[in-house]
Amino acid sequence: MKYSERFKLAKARFYREAGVDTNQSTFIKEFDFISNAHYFLPGAGLYHCNEHDLTFETEFDYYNNTGNFGSLINVPDSDISENKSFKYQVYFPKDTLKTKKVTLLFHGFNEKDWDKYLVWAETICEKTQSAVILFPISFHMQRAPKFWSNNREMYKLSSQRTELFPNIANSSLSNAAISSRIHAMPQRFVWSGLQTYYDVIKLIEELKAGKIEWIAKDFELNLFGYSIGGFLAQILKLSNYKGYFSNSKVCLFCSGTTFNRYAPASKFILDSEANVAMYSYYVEHFDTILKKDKFLNHYIKQLHTEGEVFYAMLDFSKKRDFREALLKKYESYFYAITLKKDTIIPSFEIINTLNGAYRNINIKVEEIDFNREYTHENPFPNTELESNQIDEDFDFVFNKISDFLR
Repeated sequence: MKYSERFKLAKARFYREAGVDTNQSTFIKEFDFISNAHYFLPGAGLYHCNEHDLTFETEFDYYNNTGNFGSLINVPDSDISENKSFKYQVYFPKDTLKTKKVTLLFHGFNEKDWDKYLVWAETICEKTQSAVILFPISFHMQRAPKFWSNNREMYKLSSQRTELFPNIANSSLSNAAISSRIHAMPQRFVWSGLQTYYDVIKLIEELKAGKIEWIAKDFELNLFGYSIGGFLAQILKLSNYKGYFSNSKVCLFCSGTTFNRYAPASKFILDSEANVAMYSYYVEHFDTILKKDKFLNHYIKQLHTEGEVFYAMLDFSKKRDFREALLKKYESYFYAITLKKDTIIPSFEIINTLNGAYRNINIKVEEIDFNREYTHENPFPNTELESNQIDEDFDFVFNKISDFLR
């Protein structure tokens, strides 16, 4: 079956009522999730670290004046209901009463629906006989207000940004919402990332407690991360909360480098103004900001391993020894596939990070180049053009991914 046909069929299966049979080898179920980690998102005013029972008042608010875009910007992140309570979907191998293998699939930045990942998830599920959990990053997918995906409103917002910032590049209706929010408050990236981190921990603990009847309590856990989802997977593995990820394999696709080596300015990811704001905040001024923001300092510089790992993954030159020691420790658990023409997260930057500055980390990184046009954002286009080649490329990549995760 051609990839374009598989894509359409996977969508038709996914958007049926949850629980119906998807095909002869997998089925989908849907589950409720409530995030308990929204308490430190921007807008709360009074912040509390439950782990250390410490309370912080808002003393330092970093904010870029990007114009008044009404509810898009001014609604406190901590009040956005879609981000706190949502449903997630799981692919299960057919005829498995209780699987002992789970793969968490993490998507890319500024994603609004799961469509392009459905064939990916089905394939991993079929070939590895693992439950595949589609878990959304904070303020993405089903965790984002529908308004942010309203084409008419986003076109207006993109036009407003173009008027306000005449030199802006890559502004589009696709990235207008996330660009406006990140441009105004770049700290949203770290706080939403930490929320997702703790949500994943809660998810794992729920699975260990037997929440899902089709998953054994003593399951084996692996991670698959694409793009920024790989960044999250790396932090989960390297911080290894309570040993939950000690034996987890981590497969990275178009991912693996430190944050400062990303080039995310794209009509599908961030516009140029948001990209500059992110780089300025996390690469150029982050250490200065940490001295002023006590709450952020607590999570990044003090008693939280996940924050220390996040910091080490921001800049290739900072905490390199710490980062590379962890990557060396877990080198046999990592595998990365890069794409030669990827301009968002270039292959050579992934190699620099995963293999280390002195190439003494033995993580397998495979660079692949397809004999057709492709992009980081869309490595396997849903098109009839070159469909046979796309099908061949997809099978080539996901056979490798599945062999590693099996």
